[in-house]
Amino acid sequence: MRLLEYNIGEGVRAFSTKRDGGIGSGTYAGFNITHYCGDDEQAVAHARALLCQELNIDISRLFLPRQTHGSEVLRIDNDFLSSDIELQDELLYGKDAVITDVPGLCIGVSTADCVPILLYDSLKRVVAAVHAGWRGTLSRIVEKCLETMIECYGSSPSDIKAIIGPSISLQAFEVGEEVYDAFAKDTFPMQQIACRMDDKWHIDLWEANRLQLLGCGIADNSVVICGICTYTQYAEFFSARRLGIESGRIFNGIILE
Repeated sequence: MRLLEYNIGEGVRAFSTKRDGGIGSGTYAGFNITHYCGDDEQAVAHARALLCQELNIDISRLFLPRQTHGSEVLRIDNDFLSSDIELQDELLYGKDAVITDVPGLCIGVSTADCVPILLYDSLKRVVAAVHAGWRGTLSRIVEKCLETMIECYGSSPSDIKAIIGPSISLQAFEVGEEVYDAFAKDTFPMQQIACRMDDKWHIDLWEANRLQLLGCGIADNSVVICGICTYTQYAEFFSARRLGIESGRIFNGIILE
């Protein structure tokens, strides 16, 4: 198992998993902790155990929502932690962003071309993980996550740093006219986030989410785009467009130490 680690601040660990390690095979080779993408249960459990060992946490302290390309945000707080596993699973279903201020918990989102965004409020000590595919970007999920941090924890955008992790690049993300029109209709600055290549529209999800972060008040130098395209680097990071939907997922995690 190898991790791509990010320097997002002291007292917090943020990372994205790479494909190396684990016991997965085929399009799931090798390291995948996502349980709902069709992988072998034993391989997923093995990968989860390895990750928790690396993070020095119990497996019960690892939380991954069942994402549905929506825009709902879940707080992992003491009320959630005191719930039974069945209720926790129910609450995790249909969430595409998670937030916590509880130390020693690893929260994260799964991606395989969609954009993962990891957030850290260094003053209030709050972390968040956001899954923003084109639908999530269009529904402004990262803005909704930031609004929740501000409302529930008193966060200030000036104290927040953001990482935009491995995901599909502008050059690789070809879209149909209907997707372009949906962004244009929602007043996205198309001249900044879209261009035509070989008579096809391409959209820059990295820039679309970066602009949302800046629009919420996060400083330009507090937003880092890692610049790794999963479509072109699919040997190292899972890419659903390259490998198919029945393939592994990157886990993009963050933990308050």
